Amino acid sequence: MRSSGDNKFTLPASMGKVKAMVTPTQQTQRSFVPWGRRWNPPSSMSFRFYASSLTLSTKPNSLSHHNVHSKTVEEAMESTSQLVPFPLLLNTNYKASTIPWRFPSDDPHVTTPTELSWINLLLNLIPSYKKRAESDTSVPDAANKAEKFAQRYAEILENFKKDPSSQGGPPDILFLCKLREQVLRELGFRDIFKKVKDEENAKAISLFENVVRLNDAIEDEGKRLENLVRGIFAGNIFDLGSAQLAEVFSKDGMSFLGTCENLVPRPWVIDDLDTCKMKWSKKSWKKVIIFVDNSGADIILGILPFARELLRRGSQVVLAANDLPSINDVTYSELIEIISTLKDEEGCLMGVSTSNLLIANSGNDLPIIDLTRVSQELAYLANDADLVILEGMGRGIETNLYAQFKCDSLKIAMVKHPEVAEFLGSRLYDCVIKYDSV
Repeated sequence: MRSSGDNKFTLPASMGKVKAMVTPTQQTQRSFVPWGRRWNPPSSMSFRFYASSLTLSTKPNSLSHHNVHSKTVEEAMESTSQLVPFPLLLNTNYKASTIPWRFPSDDPHVTTPTELSWINLLLNLIPSYKKRAESDTSVPDAANKAEKFAQRYAEILENFKKDPSSQGGPPDILFLCKLREQVLRELGFRDIFKKVKDEENAKAISLFENVVRLNDAIEDEGKRLENLVRGIFAGNIFDLGSAQLAEVFSKDGMSFLGTCENLVPRPWVIDDLDTCKMKWSKKSWKKVIIFVDNSGADIILGILPFARELLRRGSQVVLAANDLPSINDVTYSELIEIISTLKDEEGCLMGVSTSNLLIANSGNDLPIIDLTRVSQELAYLANDADLVILEGMGRGIETNLYAQFKCDSLKIAMVKHPEVAEFLGSRLYDCVIKYDSV
């Protein structure tokens, strides 16, 4: 699929020309939506769910002898067909991991302190997942299945604590997140955060116009950019993958504008904002790929006003969203609906044309991302991009903080896990804006 030498990606002839939209009704295909032309998602559009292929137990109906067979897991993790490397990756030794969990000198059968802290983090998230799963009305006998999920996933994690190499090799964050999603899907849970996502999307949509007007009222270009960046940080706090934040949202919710005003003071732990401002004032990017993160305030009040500003400056913008639901991350399908709701009859976002706005399916199904595995359509669209943005802690910090690209790149996220804060030497809820130019 990739041409030799230049690492550029071309669509196979069977997929037709780019301008002919790939239809989402074919569940094994991925697609992108060109907003320059009118398109209404057909009623038959649906997610493509993975066939269950992960063996969780070596004994029928037993929760005490779960064994994740490495071959079966590998097959499960390869179940997404036709994923390809992101063509703008520069480093040939790329690995979707920022924080080293172990070193070659570590005993493969003894859990390292870092492995232990991350496994415990995932264990501490199980109650919030279980609570969401119990209330999933789309799943028969949800309460019992939620209990099974909690037991199964906890036992898998506990087994890794006893011997990290027991399943063929030490785990990493990609592997453990993939297992969590697979356990949920095998039990019939497809989107346990759907209710809260819908609620937060509705709240954010009602605030969108006011947030955009406040940004537009800032005449100084540098100050307006800083306000947009602060909006991304404030929106990014809507993250139910953090146990502490999940608790806060379940009790009290959170104010977007209040969060904007109360971000930790600069300088942030990685603070390239001033460099960004300088580049922003001198350079206009031709095409920008943005890997988006959460639903609600994150995508609607953080990313979309920023993307709108890029559109206003003449950039083409590609928003890359998850293929399948994971935590409260926005999906490709949901993002289509959000944009459709926010656009006016002329196809504009508060007076700015969306003719250069594309919504792409990233091919991802996790709250983190391995850039060696993206959809063919996204790879094709990224060939001529000159700025890549990875937003959110999972994509921008935990898996790709040091990823290098052939073009300019921006990683932007809030630090919401103590484990990440410890690695960075930062405060909890500190901010990261890392800009690299070529």
